[in-house]
Amino acid sequence: MPPCTLIVPSLETLGSYLAALRRGWSPDNTRIGRRRGGDRAGRARPRGFVAALDDPDGRGGPITLPDGSQVPRLPGFRRWIWDGEVAGSIGFRWQPGTSALPPHVLGHIGYAVVPWRRRRGYATAALSLLLNEVRPYGLARVEVTADPDNLPSQRVITANGGYPVERFEKPAVYGGGQSLRFRIDL
Repeated sequence: MPPCTLIVPSLETLGSYLAALRRGWSPDNTRIGRRRGGDRAGRARPRGFVAALDDPDGRGGPITLPDGSQVPRLPGFRRWIWDGEVAGSIGFRWQPGTSALPPHVLGHIGYAVVPWRRRRGYATAALSLLLNEVRPYGLARVEVTADPDNLPSQRVITANGGYPVERFEKPAVYGGGQSLRFRIDL
């Protein structure tokens, strides 16, 4: 049995998510030096905030990148990693009909585990569970990135069948620097 499950974000579990944010965790590790404001949005507009986390049709408004530029929203959804409380977050985004992604999207899947639940197999289990959930979308493969010095994330990806395909320079909008792209065949 996995150490955790994935749940669709809900109003009933929003309090646990907000508590994790108040403890200093951020589900978005691409925002360099900025908090996302999920705490504010979750408290001010809880229904809209939760609904926006599950957008498989990509109907929401544009996405604001860390540099302030805006790009069209891709279809996607987020799941909370759950073990009785929010232990992290994992998300999936894609372009219908293709495994390709626009240049501003580093990968199909991104995840973050709260620091106080790390090293328990949560990220590995969450990625496995999410891969099962995304297979029906018909993509041939998904791509996931990890920084060269993030060995734990690399192990999570390879434990789920991922293999490295390239080393690349992250766009300046994401802070630049080297990253590794992994592919997981579906």
